[in-house]
Amino acid sequence: MSTIYDVARLAGVSPKTVSRVLNGDGPVGDKTRESVEAAMRDLGYVRSNAARMMRAQRSGIVGLITGAISTKNQPSTQQGLPDLFIVQGIQRALESSGMTVMIADTNGRKDRVPHLIDTFLSHRVEGLIYVAEYHQEVKLPKVPDDTPLLLANCFDAVGTPAVLPDDRRLQQDLVRRLIAAGHRRIAFLSLRPDMVAGRLRAQGYRDALAQAGIGFDPALLAHVDFDQPEIGPPLLWDSIDRILRMDVPPTVICCGNDQMAMMVYGILRSMGRKMPEEVGVAGFDNYRAIAETLYPPLTTVELPYNAMGARAGERLLALISGEGRNDTAPVLVAGPVHWRASVHEVRKPNLVTFKTLREEKG
Repeated sequence: MSTIYDVARLAGVSPKTVSRVLNGDGPVGDKTRESVEAAMRDLGYVRSNAARMMRAQRSGIVGLITGAISTKNQPSTQQGLPDLFIVQGIQRALESSGMTVMIADTNGRKDRVPHLIDTFLSHRVEGLIYVAEYHQEVKLPKVPDDTPLLLANCFDAVGTPAVLPDDRRLQQDLVRRLIAAGHRRIAFLSLRPDMVAGRLRAQGYRDALAQAGIGFDPALLAHVDFDQPEIGPPLLWDSIDRILRMDVPPTVICCGNDQMAMMVYGILRSMGRKMPEEVGVAGFDNYRAIAETLYPPLTTVELPYNAMGARAGERLLALISGEGRNDTAPVLVAGPVHWRASVHEVRKPNLVTFKTLREEKG
């Protein structure tokens, strides 16, 4: 357990200065106060024996930090609200446990997270959950060992317990289903390679091809930053034009997400291409407001945000009870493929083989 002297040493101040910050009984400059508070967070310092005794009492409260409430420019009809769906899943999982979820919103400012963590700790929460808006690596302040922290839709470099989408397997399952329907030339317009999902989904695409004995053609894989306001749509148009002008063009174009697929529909129609007779389109996410309202309806794979939230709630309850605190392996969550009319069945799929492949993957 860290002491006031450890905090003073790390902050480069005297123990008396640390005491002034803790008790508020003397003048301390803002920069000094910030240094002391940062040192306390890094060390997981618990303010006093009395505070430790208070924390030993059950509060019945879980602190949840998210940006879902203040999220802007993310209408549910286009990109969805993944962090909000995760929060809903967490609430449902914790409801039967009798826990109360106390939610704090970052307002889009990650620099507010340390303050929000401190606020929750002062309310003696039994556990903390941080929900990210997309699959990414994060770095959060250290919390006391007796307060479990769970990361949802994100991970860190120190092995904090996390619940993540199994992006690699999801893309692999989708491409397997396309192969089972007879498609051999499958293009993939993936997300940016600097995004975790962009890298993992590209790996899943290649995994499925390799497992089916189909050679990987680099010309059929492109990472497209399609959502840039001015350059994104032209880049997407050019990527589609390039792959369709190949000597042996693809019969299906997989898209990085359903929003990209919606744009691909428009581009293909502007080119005079018929879907799915000439080329099929598949998405990723199963945002039903897109997938079920496009014509033809979109084949896609479900990114299971609600299930991720439920698993996050279950995992935190286990951590609070003392189970699995040394288990640093993330919980990976997958979802089903939704087959719709945007992809043509070249042949009747061998669903027994497809099921076997899923079982082998586990």
